[in-house]
Amino acid sequence: MNGRDPVLHIDLRNWADMILISPLDANTLSKLANGQCDNLVVTWDPKKPVILCPAMNTYMWDHPFTERHISFLKKELGYLFLDPITKQLACGDYGIGAMADVKDIVAFVKRVKEEFNIK
Repeated sequence: MNGRDPVLHIDLRNWADMILISPLDANTLSKLANGQCDNLVVTWDPKKPVILCPAMNTYMWDHPFTERHISFLKKELGYLFLDPITKQLACGDYGIGAMADVKDIVAFVKRVKEEFNIK
């Protein structure tokens, strides 16, 4: 760091091999898709994988804006998604929107590590 304090988001970008956001809420999804510059992902090296695990209410998940945001992030930026699951949600509703099981997230991360040759 040359005797200076590191700029944390740049320092993290330099040493991390991938980034995982879990759970990913609808608000953060929107920020990422619209390029709002208030988080680490906007400074991320686009050659390194970004894994997103959405978790939100069914109505948020089914909203056309959510579909548009996910489509953009997948197609334009190559972000990887592990979709939410169907079960009773935090709000008490039953439906799709719960974060994927941790064991499934771990398995997904391992597959991504293999695909990108990350040790």
